Amino acid sequence: MNRTVWVTPTQVEAIVAAVWIAIAILIGVAVHRLVYWGFRRWAKERSDGFAAAVVRRTSRPAAYIFPLVAILTVIPNLDLPERWTLETVRVTAILTIAAVAWTTIATIRLWADVVVTRHRVDVEDNLLARQLGTRVDILARVMIILTTIVALGMVLMTFPAIRALGTTLLASAGVVGIVAGLAARPLFENLVAGIQLALTQPIRLDDVVIVEKQYGRIEEIHSTYVVVRVWDLRRLVVPLTYFIQTPFENWTRKTANLMGEVFVFADWTLDVEALRAEIPKMVARTQLWDKQFANLQVTDATDRGMQIRALVTARNSSDLWDLRCFVREEIVAFIRENQPEAFPRTRVELPPQAEPAPNGAKAAERAANAVAAAENQAPISTRP
Repeated sequence: MNRTVWVTPTQVEAIVAAVWIAIAILIGVAVHRLVYWGFRRWAKERSDGFAAAVVRRTSRPAAYIFPLVAILTVIPNLDLPERWTLETVRVTAILTIAAVAWTTIATIRLWADVVVTRHRVDVEDNLLARQLGTRVDILARVMIILTTIVALGMVLMTFPAIRALGTTLLASAGVVGIVAGLAARPLFENLVAGIQLALTQPIRLDDVVIVEKQYGRIEEIHSTYVVVRVWDLRRLVVPLTYFIQTPFENWTRKTANLMGEVFVFADWTLDVEALRAEIPKMVARTQLWDKQFANLQVTDATDRGMQIRALVTARNSSDLWDLRCFVREEIVAFIRENQPEAFPRTRVELPPQAEPAPNGAKAAERAANAVAAAENQAPISTRP
Protein backbone atom coordinates (compact mmCIF):
# COMPACT_ATOMS: atom_id res chain seq x y z
CA MET A 1 0.00 0.00 0.00
CA ASN A 2 1.54 3.26 -1.09
CA ARG A 3 1.51 6.23 1.27
CA THR A 4 2.04 9.75 0.10
CA VAL A 5 3.99 12.10 2.41
CA TRP A 6 3.18 15.73 1.87
CA VAL A 7 5.84 18.31 2.84
CA THR A 8 4.88 21.93 2.99
CA PRO A 9 7.01 24.55 1.22
CA THR A 10 7.98 26.01 4.61
CA GLN A 11 9.28 22.65 5.76
CA VAL A 12 11.22 22.23 2.54
CA GLU A 13 12.81 25.62 3.02
CA ALA A 14 13.69 24.75 6.62
CA ILE A 15 15.29 21.47 5.55
CA VAL A 16 17.27 23.17 2.81
CA ALA A 17 18.37 25.87 5.27
CA ALA A 18 19.46 23.26 7.81
CA VAL A 19 21.46 21.44 5.12
CA TRP A 20 23.17 24.64 4.01
CA ILE A 21 23.91 25.59 7.62
CA ALA A 22 25.41 22.14 8.23
CA ILE A 23 27.53 22.50 5.09
CA ALA A 24 28.65 25.97 6.28
CA ILE A 25 29.64 24.55 9.67
CA LEU A 26 31.66 21.77 8.02
CA ILE A 27 33.37 24.29 5.76
CA GLY A 28 34.17 26.48 8.77
CA VAL A 29 35.65 23.57 10.67
CA ALA A 30 37.73 22.59 7.63
CA VAL A 31 38.97 26.15 7.16
CA HIS A 32 39.88 26.35 10.87
CA ARG A 33 41.89 23.14 10.71
CA LEU A 34 43.62 24.21 7.52
CA VAL A 35 44.52 27.65 8.87
CA TYR A 36 45.83 26.33 12.18
CA TRP A 37 47.70 23.56 10.42
CA GLY A 38 49.60 26.32 8.62
CA PHE A 39 50.05 28.23 11.89
CA ARG A 40 51.50 25.16 13.60
CA ARG A 41 54.01 24.62 10.81
CA TRP A 42 54.99 28.27 10.99
CA ALA A 43 55.31 28.05 14.78
CA LYS A 44 57.62 25.03 14.56
CA GLU A 45 60.04 27.05 12.46
CA ARG A 46 60.34 29.65 15.20
CA SER A 47 62.53 28.91 18.20
CA ASP A 48 61.14 31.40 20.74
CA GLY A 49 58.07 29.31 21.61
CA PHE A 50 55.76 32.33 21.63
CA ALA A 51 54.15 31.49 18.27
CA ALA A 52 53.48 27.91 19.36
CA ALA A 53 51.92 29.18 22.59
CA VAL A 54 49.69 31.59 20.64
CA VAL A 55 48.50 28.82 18.35
CA ARG A 56 47.86 26.49 21.29
CA ARG A 57 46.03 29.08 23.37
CA THR A 58 43.83 30.51 20.57
CA SER A 59 43.02 27.26 18.76
CA ARG A 60 40.02 26.37 20.92
CA PRO A 61 38.14 29.72 20.83
CA ALA A 62 38.96 30.16 17.12
CA ALA A 63 37.33 26.80 16.43
CA TYR A 64 33.98 28.53 17.02
CA ILE A 65 34.73 31.64 14.99
CA PHE A 66 35.11 30.06 11.55
CA PRO A 67 31.84 28.04 11.61
CA LEU A 68 29.92 31.01 12.99
CA VAL A 69 31.27 33.31 10.30
CA ALA A 70 30.33 30.71 7.69
CA ILE A 71 26.78 30.61 9.06
CA LEU A 72 26.54 34.41 8.93
CA THR A 73 27.66 34.27 5.31
CA VAL A 74 25.10 31.63 4.29
CA ILE A 75 21.95 32.71 6.13
CA PRO A 76 21.21 35.96 4.20
CA ASN A 77 21.22 33.94 0.97
CA LEU A 78 18.67 31.39 2.19
CA ASP A 79 14.99 31.63 1.40
CA LEU A 80 13.72 31.75 4.99
CA PRO A 81 11.01 33.79 6.70
CA GLU A 82 12.26 37.17 7.75
CA ARG A 83 11.68 36.48 11.45
CA TRP A 84 13.73 33.28 11.30
CA THR A 85 16.52 35.01 9.44
CA LEU A 86 16.72 37.90 11.90
CA GLU A 87 16.72 35.67 14.97
CA THR A 88 19.30 33.29 13.53
CA VAL A 89 21.57 36.14 12.46
CA ARG A 90 21.26 37.77 15.89
CA VAL A 91 22.12 34.61 17.82
CA THR A 92 24.98 33.80 15.47
CA ALA A 93 26.32 37.34 15.68
CA ILE A 94 26.24 37.27 19.50
CA LEU A 95 28.11 33.95 19.54
CA THR A 96 30.64 35.28 17.01
CA ILE A 97 31.28 38.40 19.10
CA ALA A 98 31.74 36.27 22.22
CA ALA A 99 34.16 33.93 20.42
CA VAL A 100 36.22 36.83 19.05
CA ALA A 101 36.37 38.44 22.50
CA TRP A 102 37.37 35.09 24.01
CA THR A 103 40.19 34.71 21.48
CA THR A 104 41.37 38.28 22.04
CA ILE A 105 41.42 37.91 25.83
CA ALA A 106 43.25 34.58 25.56
CA THR A 107 45.89 36.21 23.35
CA ILE A 108 46.33 39.13 25.77
CA ARG A 109 46.76 36.81 28.74
CA LEU A 110 49.21 34.67 26.81
CA TRP A 111 51.26 37.71 25.88
CA ALA A 112 51.36 38.84 29.51
CA ASP A 113 52.34 35.38 30.76
CA VAL A 114 55.13 35.01 28.21
CA VAL A 115 56.64 38.42 28.96
CA VAL A 116 56.54 37.82 32.73
CA THR A 117 58.01 34.32 32.37
CA ARG A 118 60.94 35.53 30.30
CA HIS A 119 62.00 38.01 32.99
CA ARG A 120 62.37 36.43 36.40
CA VAL A 121 61.86 38.44 39.58
CA ASP A 122 63.47 35.92 41.94
CA VAL A 123 66.99 37.10 41.13
CA GLU A 124 69.10 39.66 42.96
CA ASP A 125 68.95 42.37 40.28
CA ASN A 126 65.28 42.20 39.29
CA LEU A 127 64.63 45.86 38.50
CA LEU A 128 64.03 45.30 34.76
CA ALA A 129 61.82 42.28 35.43
CA ARG A 130 59.70 44.26 37.91
CA GLN A 131 59.39 47.16 35.45
CA LEU A 132 58.21 44.93 32.60
CA GLY A 133 56.01 42.84 34.88
CA THR A 134 54.23 45.90 36.23
CA ARG A 135 53.72 47.47 32.83
CA VAL A 136 52.50 44.25 31.23
CA ASP A 137 50.21 43.35 34.14
CA ILE A 138 48.44 46.72 34.19
CA LEU A 139 48.15 47.03 30.41
CA ALA A 140 46.84 43.47 30.11
CA ARG A 141 44.13 44.11 32.69
CA VAL A 142 43.10 47.38 31.03
CA MET A 143 42.99 45.74 27.58
CA ILE A 144 40.89 42.85 28.89
CA ILE A 145 38.42 45.26 30.50
CA LEU A 146 38.17 47.34 27.32
CA THR A 147 37.71 44.19 25.21
CA THR A 148 34.92 43.02 27.50
CA ILE A 149 33.20 46.41 27.43
CA VAL A 150 33.39 46.63 23.62
CA ALA A 151 32.11 43.06 23.20
CA LEU A 152 29.23 43.67 25.61
CA GLY A 153 28.32 46.87 23.80
CA MET A 154 28.34 45.13 20.43
CA VAL A 155 26.13 42.35 21.80
CA LEU A 156 23.61 44.84 23.19
CA MET A 157 23.55 46.75 19.93
CA THR A 158 22.24 43.65 18.13
CA PHE A 159 18.88 44.18 19.84
CA PRO A 160 16.76 46.82 18.07
CA ALA A 161 15.10 48.02 21.29
CA ILE A 162 18.44 48.73 22.96
CA ARG A 163 19.74 50.34 19.78
CA ALA A 164 16.73 52.65 19.73
CA LEU A 165 17.24 53.41 23.41
CA GLY A 166 20.86 54.28 22.71
CA THR A 167 19.81 56.63 19.93
CA THR A 168 17.29 58.30 22.24
CA LEU A 169 19.86 58.72 24.96
CA LEU A 170 22.35 60.20 22.51
CA ALA A 171 19.69 62.65 21.38
CA SER A 172 19.12 63.79 24.97
CA ALA A 173 22.58 63.15 26.34
CA GLY A 174 22.87 66.38 28.28
CA VAL A 175 21.69 65.46 31.77
CA VAL A 176 22.10 61.72 31.26
CA GLY A 177 25.69 62.15 30.16
CA ILE A 178 26.50 64.27 33.18
CA VAL A 179 24.90 61.79 35.57
CA ALA A 180 26.60 58.83 33.91
CA GLY A 181 29.92 60.63 33.92
CA LEU A 182 29.68 61.41 37.63
CA ALA A 183 28.64 57.84 38.43
CA ALA A 184 31.46 56.30 36.39
CA ARG A 185 34.09 58.83 37.42
CA PRO A 186 35.87 56.61 40.01
CA LEU A 187 36.06 53.72 37.55
CA PHE A 188 37.48 55.77 34.70
CA GLU A 189 39.81 57.68 37.02
CA ASN A 190 41.34 54.43 38.20
CA LEU A 191 41.55 53.08 34.64
CA VAL A 192 43.37 56.22 33.51
CA ALA A 193 45.56 56.03 36.62
CA GLY A 194 46.36 52.42 35.71
CA ILE A 195 47.55 53.50 32.26
CA GLN A 196 49.64 56.27 33.86
CA LEU A 197 51.17 53.79 36.28
CA ALA A 198 51.98 51.41 33.44
CA LEU A 199 53.73 54.12 31.43
CA THR A 200 55.46 56.17 34.15
CA GLN A 201 55.81 53.41 36.78
CA PRO A 202 56.05 55.29 40.08
CA ILE A 203 55.47 51.85 41.60
CA ARG A 204 56.27 48.35 40.38
CA LEU A 205 55.57 44.85 41.57
CA ASP A 206 57.64 43.97 44.66
CA ASP A 207 58.62 47.61 45.26
CA VAL A 208 59.25 48.57 48.88
CA VAL A 209 57.02 51.53 49.77
CA ILE A 210 55.84 53.56 52.74
CA VAL A 211 52.09 54.12 52.35
CA GLU A 212 50.02 55.74 55.10
CA LYS A 213 53.06 55.37 57.41
CA GLN A 214 53.03 51.62 56.76
CA TYR A 215 56.11 49.75 55.52
CA GLY A 216 55.29 47.14 52.90
CA ARG A 217 55.79 45.70 49.42
CA ILE A 218 53.65 46.05 46.30
CA GLU A 219 52.09 42.58 46.06
CA GLU A 220 49.38 43.02 43.41
CA ILE A 221 48.40 45.75 40.95
CA HIS A 222 44.83 45.42 39.71
CA SER A 223 42.75 47.50 37.34
CA THR A 224 41.45 49.85 40.04
CA TYR A 225 43.47 49.15 43.20
CA VAL A 226 46.84 48.05 44.55
CA VAL A 227 47.48 45.49 47.29
CA VAL A 228 50.38 46.35 49.62
CA ARG A 229 51.72 43.56 51.83
CA VAL A 230 52.62 45.18 55.15
CA TRP A 231 55.62 43.90 57.14
CA ASP A 232 53.37 42.03 59.62
CA LEU A 233 51.61 40.22 56.70
CA ARG A 234 48.54 42.47 56.72
CA ARG A 235 47.26 43.67 53.34
CA LEU A 236 46.67 47.34 52.62
CA VAL A 237 44.29 47.91 49.68
CA VAL A 238 44.87 51.30 48.06
CA PRO A 239 43.13 52.76 44.97
CA LEU A 240 45.33 53.41 41.95
CA THR A 241 44.62 57.13 42.09
CA TYR A 242 46.38 57.28 45.47
CA PHE A 243 49.77 56.73 43.83
CA ILE A 244 49.08 59.50 41.31
CA GLN A 245 47.69 62.14 43.68
CA THR A 246 49.36 61.45 47.05
CA PRO A 247 53.09 61.61 47.94
CA PHE A 248 54.55 58.32 49.14
CA GLU A 249 57.98 56.76 49.66
CA ASN A 250 59.43 54.24 47.19
CA TRP A 251 62.63 52.68 48.50
CA THR A 252 63.37 50.72 45.32
CA ARG A 253 62.54 53.28 42.64
CA LYS A 254 65.88 53.06 40.81
CA THR A 255 67.80 50.32 42.60
CA ALA A 256 67.17 48.01 45.51
CA ASN A 257 70.33 49.15 47.33
CA LEU A 258 69.63 51.16 50.46
CA MET A 259 71.58 52.95 53.18
CA GLY A 260 70.52 52.67 56.79
CA GLU A 261 71.36 54.33 60.11
CA VAL A 262 72.22 52.75 63.45
CA PHE A 263 72.08 55.07 66.48
CA VAL A 264 73.79 54.26 69.79
CA PHE A 265 74.19 56.48 72.87
CA ALA A 266 77.45 56.39 74.84
CA ASP A 267 79.32 58.24 77.58
CA TRP A 268 81.85 61.00 76.96
CA THR A 269 84.65 58.59 77.82
CA LEU A 270 84.03 56.39 74.74
CA ASP A 271 87.05 55.92 72.47
CA VAL A 272 85.39 56.88 69.19
CA GLU A 273 88.42 56.10 67.04
CA ALA A 274 88.63 52.54 68.34
CA LEU A 275 84.94 51.96 67.64
CA ARG A 276 85.24 53.57 64.17
CA ALA A 277 88.08 51.22 63.32
CA GLU A 278 85.97 48.25 64.43
CA ILE A 279 82.96 49.04 62.15
CA PRO A 280 84.51 47.61 58.92
CA LYS A 281 85.40 44.43 60.80
CA MET A 282 81.82 44.12 62.10
CA VAL A 283 80.11 44.39 58.71
CA ALA A 284 82.69 42.13 57.09
CA ARG A 285 81.55 39.28 59.32
CA THR A 286 78.08 39.11 57.72
CA GLN A 287 76.77 38.46 54.20
CA LEU A 288 74.11 41.11 54.69
CA TRP A 289 76.56 43.92 53.86
CA ASP A 290 76.92 44.71 50.13
CA LYS A 291 80.51 46.01 50.60
CA GLN A 292 79.56 49.48 49.38
CA PHE A 293 79.77 51.76 52.41
CA ALA A 294 80.22 51.64 56.19
CA ASN A 295 81.12 54.52 58.48
CA LEU A 296 80.71 55.83 62.04
CA GLN A 297 80.38 59.42 63.27
CA VAL A 298 79.40 61.38 66.36
CA THR A 299 76.20 63.11 65.27
CA ASP A 300 75.20 64.79 68.54
CA ALA A 301 76.55 65.62 71.99
CA THR A 302 74.53 66.62 75.06
CA ASP A 303 75.24 67.28 78.72
CA ARG A 304 74.75 63.56 79.41
CA GLY A 305 76.69 61.87 76.59
CA MET A 306 77.18 61.40 72.85
CA GLN A 307 75.05 60.09 70.01
CA ILE A 308 76.91 57.70 67.72
CA ARG A 309 75.61 57.01 64.20
CA ALA A 310 76.77 54.15 61.99
CA LEU A 311 75.90 54.22 58.28
CA VAL A 312 75.76 50.90 56.40
CA THR A 313 74.45 49.76 53.01
CA ALA A 314 72.69 46.58 51.89
CA ARG A 315 71.33 45.04 48.69
CA ASN A 316 67.67 45.45 49.63
CA SER A 317 65.42 46.60 52.43
CA SER A 318 65.11 43.17 54.08
CA ASP A 319 68.88 42.75 54.27
CA LEU A 320 69.24 46.34 55.47
CA TRP A 321 66.89 45.78 58.42
CA ASP A 322 68.78 42.66 59.51
CA LEU A 323 72.13 44.40 58.98
CA ARG A 324 71.13 47.37 61.13
CA CYS A 325 70.08 45.04 63.94
CA PHE A 326 73.35 43.11 63.57
CA VAL A 327 75.53 46.25 63.69
CA ARG A 328 73.63 47.58 66.72
CA GLU A 329 74.21 44.34 68.60
CA GLU A 330 77.90 44.31 67.65
CA ILE A 331 78.45 47.90 68.81
CA VAL A 332 76.83 47.18 72.18
CA ALA A 333 78.93 44.02 72.55
CA PHE A 334 82.13 45.93 71.66
CA ILE A 335 81.48 48.61 74.27
CA ARG A 336 80.57 46.02 76.92
CA GLU A 337 83.71 43.96 76.34
CA ASN A 338 86.27 46.70 75.69
CA GLN A 339 84.99 49.93 77.26
CA PRO A 340 82.29 49.11 79.83
CA GLU A 341 82.85 52.48 81.50
CA ALA A 342 81.60 54.16 78.30
CA PHE A 343 77.99 53.07 78.73
CA PRO A 344 75.60 56.01 79.27
CA ARG A 345 75.52 57.20 82.88
CA THR A 346 74.18 60.11 84.91
CA ARG A 347 76.66 62.09 87.05
CA VAL A 348 75.75 64.00 90.24
CA GLU A 349 78.30 66.24 92.02
CA LEU A 350 77.75 66.67 95.83
CA PRO A 351 79.26 69.50 97.99
CA PRO A 352 82.14 68.47 100.35
CA GLN A 353 81.11 67.67 103.97
CA ALA A 354 83.10 68.58 107.20
CA GLU A 355 84.64 65.71 109.17
CA PRO A 356 82.55 64.76 112.25
CA ALA A 357 84.13 65.57 115.66
CA PRO A 358 84.45 62.95 118.46
CA ASN A 359 81.63 62.72 121.06
CA GLY A 360 83.59 64.49 123.88
CA ALA A 361 84.57 67.34 121.65
CA LYS A 362 80.97 67.72 120.57
CA ALA A 363 79.78 68.08 124.22
CA ALA A 364 82.50 70.64 125.07
CA GLU A 365 81.63 72.55 121.95
CA ARG A 366 77.95 72.69 122.92
CA ALA A 367 78.83 73.94 126.47
CA ALA A 368 81.12 76.67 125.18
CA ASN A 369 78.45 77.82 122.78
CA ALA A 370 75.90 78.02 125.62
CA VAL A 371 78.26 80.13 127.87
CA ALA A 372 79.02 82.50 125.02
CA ALA A 373 75.33 82.96 124.35
CA ALA A 374 74.66 83.73 128.07
CA GLU A 375 77.43 86.32 128.28
CA ASN A 376 76.09 88.09 125.24
CA GLN A 377 72.63 88.54 126.83
CA ALA A 378 71.78 91.85 128.63
CA PRO A 379 71.62 91.83 132.57
CA ILE A 380 68.17 91.32 134.11
CA SER A 381 67.02 94.22 136.43
CA THR A 382 65.60 93.30 139.99
CA ARG A 383 64.19 96.78 140.87
CA PRO A 384 60.45 97.18 141.11
